[in-house]
Amino acid sequence: MSVAESEKLWLRINERDHVIGPSDASVTVVNYGDYQCFDCHKRHRAVQKMIDELLGTVRFAYRHFPLINVHPRALRAAEAAEAAAAQRKFWEMHRSLYLDPEKLEDRHLRHHAHAIGLDVQRFDQEMASHTYADKILKDYYDSINNGISGAPTTFINGELYAMSGVDLLAAVKASIA
Repeated sequence: MSVAESEKLWLRINERDHVIGPSDASVTVVNYGDYQCFDCHKRHRAVQKMIDELLGTVRFAYRHFPLINVHPRALRAAEAAEAAAAQRKFWEMHRSLYLDPEKLEDRHLRHHAHAIGLDVQRFDQEMASHTYADKILKDYYDSINNGISGAPTTFINGELYAMSGVDLLAAVKASIA
């Protein structure tokens, strides 16, 4: 794979992705992240600012990329996000996990579940049985096979963008124009 090819997003948006924003948007931002990753927290702030400012015109997708060999709580946090997604509260849990990065122990995940209004009994059952772990790991390995090598990784309309903060927001706004 050439450098130019490695900077393209090969895995298109699909039903397994967490997507917010209009499906017919002219700009799509896909972000790969790990809830325990410090740099992912910085990227989340930039992406959240974009969501708050551009939700009506930009489509956003999030994909889990838990760096399981480095971040022992990342997979568990992704499982909590998936359990919330099953109750149509992915984005609420997603924000909670990124806003409180030091609190990814099971008791904290349960607290987040309660705070965003999940059926906590269902959440507890799904977390205890690791209902979503295989799906997350399959997506993680599929991402690696499609050229993703780390987190955070962000694509705008299929092109890799290695910037964050104000620069990333400016690039998205330029893509809209």
